[in-house]
Amino acid sequence: MRRILQATAAAVAGWLGTAGLAPGAVAGEAPEWAIVVHGGAGAVTPGSYTPEDEAGMRADLGLAVEAAVRILSEGGSSLDAATEAVRILEDSPHFNAGRGAVFTADGRNELDASIMVGRSGAAGAVAGVQGIRNPILAARAVMERSPHVMLAGRGAEAFARAQDLEFMPLEWFHTERRRRALEAAQQRAALGESVPARGTVGAVALDMRGELAAATSTGGMTNKRWGRIGDSPVIGAGTWADARCAVSSTGWGEYYIRAVAAYDICARVAYLGEPLDVAASHVVMERIPAMGGDGGVIALSADGAISMPFNTEGMARGYARSDGTVKVALFADE
Repeated sequence: MRRILQATAAAVAGWLGTAGLAPGAVAGEAPEWAIVVHGGAGAVTPGSYTPEDEAGMRADLGLAVEAAVRILSEGGSSLDAATEAVRILEDSPHFNAGRGAVFTADGRNELDASIMVGRSGAAGAVAGVQGIRNPILAARAVMERSPHVMLAGRGAEAFARAQDLEFMPLEWFHTERRRRALEAAQQRAALGESVPARGTVGAVALDMRGELAAATSTGGMTNKRWGRIGDSPVIGAGTWADARCAVSSTGWGEYYIRAVAAYDICARVAYLGEPLDVAASHVVMERIPAMGGDGGVIALSADGAISMPFNTEGMARGYARSDGTVKVALFADE
């Protein structure tokens, strides 16, 4: 991936600051295919990670982009590309999904994921599951091998076992960084302070047939209780794809659920005729903050337009297109 980034660095002027575009929008001719990934907004702030952790995050974002590029450039489906990108990020200890998931108040890792295909509207999700190595594969199995859209808890785990999906010992999901984060959150809670610690991974993809797909996965919120479920497995809030638009959300899930954020962006494109970046920026930069929330999204349209607005100090993100542009970044000034 490093070689790809170096070879195409001169073609990345559309990432930020392009004339006439809001930050997070990408200019250029309509591509044959495109992939956009994120590793969460809000949890990524300057100075919050060691240089080694930052390097690891960038490397794993790059691996996710590169894997999707291989699929899309060989004529593969947007569904396969989005699935594989998220699967790779779930296996990374650097992001709040899969192996890097945060801890609940009682020291568990409860995972959520969802996936959706644009033209058909097919969708699948799992919520509050434990032990499933790649919840995004379970969400896809719900979509493709069941009559349902969302399965939760033990039922979802039983379904995943019946589909021969891989399970890992619960300790495999434990990381020292997340353990320290839980201790810090509980100490602050004891003082009456509430600072949500959260994060998500996601991908949106466009393939050569013009098909869009979106996928999102998360470990939820540090120190969460009572089986709390955020927006990531909720179709329309954390994930949405239709014939025109695909979105994966990241941020304070309660507000994204209330705003039906992912769907709202695509609805504004469809019904108001807004450009993708205008629609995404309205929801992320105006509507969510007005409600009291924060976060970001990645969005991709059927004509290859990309939007990645976020109202936090950083959002781990990356993209690649068939015109050769490729980028990975963490902070707002990149």
